[in-house]
Formats: sequence, structure tokens, C-alpha cells
Amino acid sequence: MLNEPSDAVLLRRMRAGEEEALCLLYSRRRGGIYRFALHMSGSEAAAEDVVQDTFLALIRGEAAYDPERGSVEGFLFGIARNHVLRRLKRDRAGLPLAEEAEFAVEPDMLAELARSEEIERLRKAVLALPARYREVVVLCDLEEMDYAAAAAALDCAVGTVRSRLHRARRLLSNKLAAGRQARCLA
Repeated sequence: MLNEPSDAVLLRRMRAGEEEALCLLYSRRRGGIYRFALHMSGSEAAAEDVVQDTFLALIRGEAAYDPERGSVEGFLFGIARNHVLRRLKRDRAGLPLAEEAEFAVEPDMLAELARSEEIERLRKAVLALPARYREVVVLCDLEEMDYAAAAAALDCAVGTVRSRLHRARRLLSNKLAAGRQARCLA
């Protein structure tokens, strides 16, 4: 990434009408925003819509970036967060989980199947968290964003991110432990 312009420079050039700057910023940040939206919603279609809505909002200038409040990356995640939360609120029943993959069970695939099942349980447990806890898990644990950047994206204090993350991890741990116990009793 040597000699590549920063996100802030790309944003400034994009706002000056440079299409290539938008393309570079989009290609640099779309993956993280997509993963965030996917983990928050559980829907590939919703995640794709959120990416599109986030960059359309950026193009239209619907939100003003303030470098004093954080990075462009955090700013984009904040826009994406707003779109995800609006979508979740609109569809209170929640978005459907992706169809589970069908596996041909062969002896050499049993380990992979067990790992896939554990990942699916974790994914469902994350989706079951309240949105305020889910978003910190997705940003800090899955997207590996630091606390300050997550705080900027969520428009809250760093201490709030830390306490929510602690609570979210405890909820996940309890949920996964209860699932393991239920499977052992079955």
C-alpha cells in the first residue's frame, strides 16, 4: 500500500469529481462493509444492498465526514450500520439465514462437517445477539477493528465499545455453553 493515497485523500478527490478515486475507495472498503452487513443481518442480499446504499449515501453527500471524529473507514462503517439497523427495524422478524449447505457424509469429511456445524452454531449465536452487542462483536472480533475505530463507527465512547464487547462475549459464551449442554442431554 506504499504510495497509495489514504482513504481521506480518496474521499476528497471523489468529492471533487474524480471517478477513479471512488473506484479505489470502493474496492478498498466494500469487502469489510459487506462482511459487517452480512454478520449483522444474516442475509447476503441485505449485505449487498447495504454496501450499495452506503456508497450511494457517500456519493450523494448524505453524511459529512469529519476527520476529527475518526477515520474514513469508521465513517463508512457508521453509514453501513445505520442502513443495517434501518433494515432490521423494518423487518422485525429478522432476515432469513442462508440455506444450510448439504454435505455428503463420508468418513474423511466428518471432521469438516463437525467444524462447519460449530461455525454455524457460532454464526447463529452472533445473529441472536441484540444489535448493539452484535455490531461490536462483528467490528472488533470479526473485522478486527480497534476500539477507537469501532467507537467512531458506532458514534459512542471507547468505554461503551469495551463494555458492550465484554457483555456480548459473555452472552455468546453462555449461549454456546447452553447449546452444548442441550446437545449432550439429547
